[in-house]
Amino acid sequence: MSSRTCALRMSVVALMVLLFAGRYAGGARAADVPYVPTPWNVVDAMLGIARVGAGDFLIDLGSGDGRILITAAKRYGTRGFGVDIDGALVSDAKREANRQGVSDKVEFHERNLFITDIGKATVLTMYLLPRVNLQLRPRLFAELKPGTRVVSHDFDMEAWQPDDKIRIAVPDKPYGAPSSDVFLWIVPADASGRWQWRLEAGGVPRDYDLTLEQTFQQLQGKSVVAGANARIGNGRMRGENISFVLVADFGGRPVRHEFSGRLSGDTITGGVALQGHASAKMEWQARRSARGKINLGAGLPASEQRMLIAEER
Repeated sequence: MSSRTCALRMSVVALMVLLFAGRYAGGARAADVPYVPTPWNVVDAMLGIARVGAGDFLIDLGSGDGRILITAAKRYGTRGFGVDIDGALVSDAKREANRQGVSDKVEFHERNLFITDIGKATVLTMYLLPRVNLQLRPRLFAELKPGTRVVSHDFDMEAWQPDDKIRIAVPDKPYGAPSSDVFLWIVPADASGRWQWRLEAGGVPRDYDLTLEQTFQQLQGKSVVAGANARIGNGRMRGENISFVLVADFGGRPVRHEFSGRLSGDTITGGVALQGHASAKMEWQARRSARGKINLGAGLPASEQRMLIAEER
């Protein structure tokens, strides 16, 4: 990131602090802090990138006037609730939900988002400050089910890279550039640990041993195939879906394996495409013989990493 980009980001964040500070931290609200609503085209983009539907339960943290939830309920039949510490905004959201005939689908609560139970969400939306996003990040992994979609307006999760991102033009935006970024993360399942399986590869049964390390949704590791070291790359989790590439030498020739599957407990079931010495497609099932531990501390200050470790204990 260039120094100019860093300076611009810092100035935008500073302005956002002036706009939002007190609305989300500590549960107390400064009465003179202005409310900055999510533009309507950004609301549409947030619901679209998450592919919100009738079967979803949407939780909006910092729900303001309720426009995200109300739009989702009216357009898609989505159920859910929103929380905000501004009681006046909560009242406005309840009146609007009633006026638009969706009060049976959505609720709004005057509540601190840090003590809100988010475990029911299949989609979670937010328009918060960067620091708040980082404070929430460990809870998202601890409380949300793998596959839950998390959408943020304008601010990312630093080291936790988004699974998707779009930019929307906002000509009358009150701060920064005349556009908004919309980020999507899919909460990943934990695939870390040691995995083993056998494949009939190249006409010969071969034993595979793979130890995966996971940082957020990214996977890396070490693999041994039929007693010889193999190379692994492009490892990634998307919810419970796993994919990675493994290259092993068969008779002195590299054979590229493209694995994909779905993780359930300590089992992965899916398929593998072999290219090179022996091209083939076949079913694949792996069992986890030892669990690892997903790394969620990347990008956090040392003090917060220590706090995260203490909470996990």
